[in-house]
Amino acid sequence: MGEQLALGLPPREDYSAESFVDGEANASARWALAGWRAWPGHVLVLYGPPGTGKTHLTHMWARESGGLVLGGSELEAALEGMPDGKPVAVEDADRFADRAALFHLMNRAQHETIPALLLTAREAPVRWQTDIPDLQSRLKAVSTAELQEPDDALLARLLKKLFKDRQSPLVDGLIDYLLPRMERSVEGARRLVDALDREALARRTTINRSVARRVLDELDAIGED
Repeated sequence: MGEQLALGLPPREDYSAESFVDGEANASARWALAGWRAWPGHVLVLYGPPGTGKTHLTHMWARESGGLVLGGSELEAALEGMPDGKPVAVEDADRFADRAALFHLMNRAQHETIPALLLTAREAPVRWQTDIPDLQSRLKAVSTAELQEPDDALLARLLKKLFKDRQSPLVDGLIDYLLPRMERSVEGARRLVDALDREALARRTTINRSVARRVLDELDAIGED
């Protein structure tokens, strides 16, 4: 039987609990989300670098809590028709959420018309920009959970998941080869797997060390520009 070739398939979106990659970098955040009924002021800010799992965890939390998930840019338009009694998550709240709408939503959570409010962000809430003094005070006092970049064990499991999501074949030992040579971040892992998949598809081969070496050299050259 010949080697299975790369298929060039886009990654599958799978926000199930079964597909989430657990590790020390996200353990405290998962614990905080599990305790959502007891969040002080009924609000939690989940923050961390891009790609560390905020959206995945948000959708897992929404399924567990029966909550509604909104993008930050959707908040102002959705606020008026938002029902009471339903948990709410707002993604990218630090970058895209209207500040007056955000303050109003936090007030509703404090007065328990919203049982729980989850806000996701790249930055800690004390760094968010706002010209509303009362909102600034709230953000300084709100409970937070931080997602960190992965360690080796988590990064290896993440790489396996990313390859599996793309149905990309790879040779034995490749992940051990990649780990000490790749960018140490979730975003870096995503870019690497995407580039490896495209290179293997173009060469009609498996993702092997030769492909990996070429792609790593190209990514290093881009990083130096």
